[in-house]
Amino acid sequence: MRLVIYTDGGSRGNPGPAAIGFVICNEKEELIKQHGQVIENTTNNEAEYQALIFALKKVKALFGGEKAKDMELEIRMDSELIVKQMNHEYRVSEENLQPLFIKVWNLLIDFGKYKFIAIPREKNREADRLVNEALDAKQENLF
Repeated sequence: MRLVIYTDGGSRGNPGPAAIGFVICNEKEELIKQHGQVIENTTNNEAEYQALIFALKKVKALFGGEKAKDMELEIRMDSELIVKQMNHEYRVSEENLQPLFIKVWNLLIDFGKYKFIAIPREKNREADRLVNEALDAKQENLF
């Protein structure tokens, strides 16, 4: 089974109020699951990693550990930094990102094949929309 996962994370203020969004599709790009939620105040890059972590956990919860081992994941993100770190093109030098990087790698152990692809923001609209909806809802609740 092949899945396409779009993830996005964002922070208003960097650091500041943050949210994550992800969209999980089958190989035909048909929607399986989408989700957006507010997370703790954090930086943009931390939010990007958190979105990836939440998405991987959701895939495993939806399909189970046994099926996960046979899955092929194509993870698409508009964060070139995170993609290059996951592809070992950039080192993870920021101390705050190192534990998140390790958490992702520990989650990936449960899956078969995977690849990370950097995409333009325009191609990540749904995940971005989920992030902004969550942040907008949080802001509305403050007033």
